[in-house]
Amino acid sequence: MNTILTGRIVLPNDPEYPRARINYNLNLSKFPGAIVFCQNVRDIVNALKWVREKNVPFRLRSGRHSYENFSLLNRGLVIDTSDMDQISVNVKERTASIQAGSNLGHVYSTLWDYGMALPGGTEFSVGLSGLTLGGGIGMLSRIFGLTCDNLISLRVAIPKGESGAEIVEASKEKNSDLFWACCGGGGGNFGIVTQLKFRLHPITNVSIFTVEWDWEQLEEAFQAWQDWAPFTDPKLTSQIELHAKSKNLIIAEGQYIGPSDKLKKLIRPLVKHTKPRKIEISNVPFIKAVEHFNDPAGNIPSLFNRSGSFIYEPLPAKAIFIMKQFLEKAPNEEASIWQQSLGGAVKHISPKETAYYHRNAIIAQEYLTKWTNETEARKNIKWTEELRVALKPYTKGDYVNWPDLFIKNWPESYYGENFNRLRKVKTEVDPHNVFRFKQSIPPFDISEDYFLS
Repeated sequence: MNTILTGRIVLPNDPEYPRARINYNLNLSKFPGAIVFCQNVRDIVNALKWVREKNVPFRLRSGRHSYENFSLLNRGLVIDTSDMDQISVNVKERTASIQAGSNLGHVYSTLWDYGMALPGGTEFSVGLSGLTLGGGIGMLSRIFGLTCDNLISLRVAIPKGESGAEIVEASKEKNSDLFWACCGGGGGNFGIVTQLKFRLHPITNVSIFTVEWDWEQLEEAFQAWQDWAPFTDPKLTSQIELHAKSKNLIIAEGQYIGPSDKLKKLIRPLVKHTKPRKIEISNVPFIKAVEHFNDPAGNIPSLFNRSGSFIYEPLPAKAIFIMKQFLEKAPNEEASIWQQSLGGAVKHISPKETAYYHRNAIIAQEYLTKWTNETEARKNIKWTEELRVALKPYTKGDYVNWPDLFIKNWPESYYGENFNRLRKVKTEVDPHNVFRFKQSIPPFDISEDYFLS
């Protein structure tokens, strides 16, 4: 009962502490008592044992992209896996074993060296672990499914007994309930992932497109996009971003696994009844497409607020008008509404087959705002929350990788009908509720008020 903390330990008086403690959302600043950057599995097991023996509050962190900074805390310990980023590729089996700290930029570039790809998100600094545990949507979703749909197995450090820890492997054959929960049940709920094994997809060149409109075309452009994007060829995944009026930009982009001349035909429904100011189509190596969709600003810590929802049926004219009204009154020109097409392979799996529930959604929608002066936080957060509430009659739920503390009924919002099964897995794997934070999944003996407060 006297475990020693091992790994690269950063304390508040260390020169690297200011950089080590921050996440990408600077709006929710927190000051941990210590951060342990685990170098190997032993460090992870020791950290979990240490916090349990000493009853020290802790959080788990990989990519630092938790919107509500659930991966940070004041005082306590942050267990960070980002130094563990080794990737091993088996070309013959088309699989990769990836350590839990790897970020998407590292994953994409390493797999590309083997002519392979894994469906994931777009910002390079996002951690693969957190992305996978919440589901994982991106520009290969409609053809290859979510990131978690390509997961074969993972290794997880979970609590053992009153103060111990152990490593278990989870797959469809072994610890299958835990594996189910790790495919969309959200990060930080059940244990500390140490390694993940994925199926890979051979990839070479892809075709990408960009279409821009003036802001006044918002209604026509969005209507054309939502009627087309979730229903077109599943080899084509696309996104649209509706910017604040002051920025005068509506932009749709997408990626097609196929030649550019075919893509040109596929996007005709998007452009033929609108008046784009710009249309670009090109055929590029997949790694260039990945770089194209990477948002550099998303990889720089900043003051921001984000929330989201899913769209199950095309939005009516009234909902589109609401979006336009909010963007007219946006707090600054960095405010926007972003949507990505779903359907295709995402929908081929039933909502209860994995913990990721929103299989039948046709669009994932995100509300974004960013500011530079700390005094502007309140009006920006107010804008995001009022927008989410105004669109609530036309949307369903939210993506657990876009957590929002304003969402009161978050269990249903994130997990739908899968929440009770997730609580059952939690009760089996972590009966003492060792892994807990605001909006974490509680075991069954925790008060009902816990997750509705």
